[in-house]
Amino acid sequence: MNYITRNLENVVNQVTKEYPVVLVTGPRQVGKTTMLQKLMEGTDREYVTLDDLNERSVAKTDPELFLQLHKPPVLIDEVQYAPELFTYIKMHVDKNHEPGAFWLTGSQAFKLMQGVQESLAGRAAVLSLTSLSQAEISDEGIEPFIIDMEALLARKAVRKKADTRGIFERIYKGSMPAIVSGAKSNSMIFYSSYLATYLERDVKELSDAIDSLKFFKFITAAAARCGQMLNVAEIARDADINQTQAKNWLRILETLGIIFYLHPYSNNLLKRLVKTPKLYFYDTGLVCYLTKWSSAETLESGAMNGAILENYVVAEIRKTYLNCGREPYLYYYRDKDAKEIDLVLEHDGVLNPIEIKKTSNPGTELIKVFELLDKSSTPRSKGAVICMKPELGAIDRDNYIVPIWMI
Repeated sequence: MNYITRNLENVVNQVTKEYPVVLVTGPRQVGKTTMLQKLMEGTDREYVTLDDLNERSVAKTDPELFLQLHKPPVLIDEVQYAPELFTYIKMHVDKNHEPGAFWLTGSQAFKLMQGVQESLAGRAAVLSLTSLSQAEISDEGIEPFIIDMEALLARKAVRKKADTRGIFERIYKGSMPAIVSGAKSNSMIFYSSYLATYLERDVKELSDAIDSLKFFKFITAAAARCGQMLNVAEIARDADINQTQAKNWLRILETLGIIFYLHPYSNNLLKRLVKTPKLYFYDTGLVCYLTKWSSAETLESGAMNGAILENYVVAEIRKTYLNCGREPYLYYYRDKDAKEIDLVLEHDGVLNPIEIKKTSNPGTELIKVFELLDKSSTPRSKGAVICMKPELGAIDRDNYIVPIWMI
């Protein structure tokens, strides 16, 4: 199995010099431990996992003894199983002030965050690792995606071109390291066991009363609506559960790093805007498995191709920020007249409107909606249509055409 270099490695190395605790959160199987173990090679850092029930028992019942047995520098894996450790880590950190003493990983961000905020505020750098980004898969640069001609030209020089079929093959294959690296060849079997593991372990830890069959119907209903405005009532109806339960389970999926939301862009000068977020999955391979597409080819011509393409683009752009240790300020725009801009990127005091389309020949009609942002108090800057056109181009001086393979 080939190790795929992660863009977050640079950030881990940097914050290890600055913070006593580095916490890497993210879903299972995205490569948190693999990445940190790779970075540990040749150092005197020790590794211990709380998946080991003996270690977990000591960590929970006698955290002081646990830290005597496993002296820093140490990597403690799956730390969410023993939140009792946090107070003792804090005491050690406050006494010794050594940068990089503790590397921690955890799969359940919500519980972890509570423990970290209470005990380790200001002492821990918290990083988020997602499934692989396209840039990591192809080993092509680590800059966040921005709408700027110089940056786009630099991107173009290092990115691997792909046609429409190639893009849908990437979408269908997904971004989980085990599949991308070739360790697991059958994605159906991988995702089926991945979900079973999730249901048995993480979801049940966060919600006792869970019916595996209903949860599977629920996550399938959510996947069928990726790239769309969240409709809890419809998801609940499809899964045969009530809306409160659907909301709780959505929160669990978000907590576990399976889904994320794009919130509508709002500004006190813009009236009549919708309030509902749009739902996205980090890994399109999981969406394809849940929505039962049998190949990239059938997906490309199928009814979901637009929504899943949008999901892929938004997730990829989000990953380019998270992988640099930066918070992405991504929104969408929709008003009460149902006028919509797929993506609004806010950075450095400006807004970049972005449309995402399967077309390879975008026209000026696609950028008309960008004018809706002119009423905002934050100025509108360059816009882009991200689409299937094979080469970087422009509609006019202020609006670029960006091929999907460049994100």
